[in-house]
Amino acid sequence: MEFSEVIRNRYSCKNYSDRPLEQEKLDAILEAGRLAPTAKNLQEQHIYVLKSEQALAAMDAETPCRYHAPVVLAIAFNQEHVFKYPGGKNNSGIEDAAIVTTHLMLAAYNEGVGSCWVNFFDPDKLAEALSLPENEQILALLDLGYPSENGMPLPNHSSRKDLSETVSYL
Repeated sequence: MEFSEVIRNRYSCKNYSDRPLEQEKLDAILEAGRLAPTAKNLQEQHIYVLKSEQALAAMDAETPCRYHAPVVLAIAFNQEHVFKYPGGKNNSGIEDAAIVTTHLMLAAYNEGVGSCWVNFFDPDKLAEALSLPENEQILALLDLGYPSENGMPLPNHSSRKDLSETVSYL
């Protein structure tokens, strides 16, 4: 699939079918996340694949936004292994995990798999429910699965501001 088609047509799927996600496709998606760039190539991300009934139930207890997806990726980063920027206020953890999540999301569409970036959850409560290490912070959840027959983009999906409204040349 052409990259321009991937970025133009990918949408947040909010209705998944019962079709299971093949391991080969999941592996291809996870590989795209592994290849994502990170600051100083620290690769502080950790992706948790939620597939078991117990893990999915823990997610469902924290957010209504699974939409029956058979697999959810919890994208976290090690807060102790990030690049600290000059001034000491910012570090690379959130941006690197966001880049990884974006790679995962676009790779999913390229594989014919629907996805939805979920951030409507309390990361501390979910990390505790999943028994994640204390030094890891969950940035995002990424629902994965095949869209149901009536799964489609939201009505405003193709609505975009003009480039002149979002870009300034200095």
